[in-house]
Amino acid sequence: MTGKGREIADMMERRKVDMLCVQQTKWKGSKARNIGGGFELFYHGVDGKRNGVRVILKEEYSKSVVEVKRVSDWVMIVKLEVEGMMINVISAYAPQVGCGMEEKERFWSELDEVVDGVPRKE
Repeated sequence: MTGKGREIADMMERRKVDMLCVQQTKWKGSKARNIGGGFELFYHGVDGKRNGVRVILKEEYSKSVVEVKRVSDWVMIVKLEVEGMMINVISAYAPQVGCGMEEKERFWSELDEVVDGVPRKE
């Protein structure tokens, strides 16, 4: 991949970042793709004009992914099993000024549901 994805991978490598959550990506669809530099990108977006969330993982961690739950274009969770321990990475993008109360309440409800769904032992 070229462009911004490659830029992010280069920055993550330089700064030794293994996991990164990115919001307001404005990409449409739900996929996983390699962005180069040994990094895998998981993303979800609905309309391609606003919102959207991503989780970027170093390749060694992307091989440990056991579940990706794309709740909405505001919330997603990636579950990994690393050295026998479960790690839950949540990427969330809260609706901003200009969004209606209904959207904001739906976001908080979705986020609460995701957080409450993580077993205490994880």
